[in-house]
Amino acid sequence: MRNAFETVGKWGIPLVRKQELDTDNVMLVACSDTRTNDNEVNKKKGVHFFVDDYRFSGIYDNPDRSLGRFSQYSFLLTPDFSTYADMDLWRQLESVVKNRWIGAYWQSKGLKVIPTVSWSSSRSFEFCFDGVERNATVAISTLGCRKSKPSFMRGYEAMMERLEPKSVICFGDTFAEMQGNIITVNYRESRKVVR
Repeated sequence: MRNAFETVGKWGIPLVRKQELDTDNVMLVACSDTRTNDNEVNKKKGVHFFVDDYRFSGIYDNPDRSLGRFSQYSFLLTPDFSTYADMDLWRQLESVVKNRWIGAYWQSKGLKVIPTVSWSSSRSFEFCFDGVERNATVAISTLGCRKSKPSFMRGYEAMMERLEPKSVICFGDTFAEMQGNIITVNYRESRKVVR
């Protein structure tokens, strides 16, 4: 059995506790651009996982391997394992559980963690918001959502109602209809790391 953390909801999804984050100047670096012994400029950034799953899929199987590298950064967003609408529902649930388990694991090691929230169709609403405390800062991505805006907005509104987040770190361009305290992060800038 893996490390057991406090769980919530029907599915027993690990809980990622809310943590305070100074949202005045949020800067992110892609997990694939992190380096061991990175420079001081990059260490002030948070790490995001809004990249293809294969770039971080091993993080769940062996979370200790990257712990030292990730711990040097200001904060971590939980890994954004895919939850596509055409995936079997059990696979989507598995993605959410892995996201939250890793977040809880990192928090148990003393790291600052912001939960990444993703959803697919309304069927995923049964579990996709579990494991995140109400009034927490959360992270989302709008990349790839332009063609499915109505579906994205249904999920966004459900998230806002269910979680009432203190703030939303939005990786990518926002939609005009999005409400809340939104901190927009330019995804192109996140790929410009200082070397």
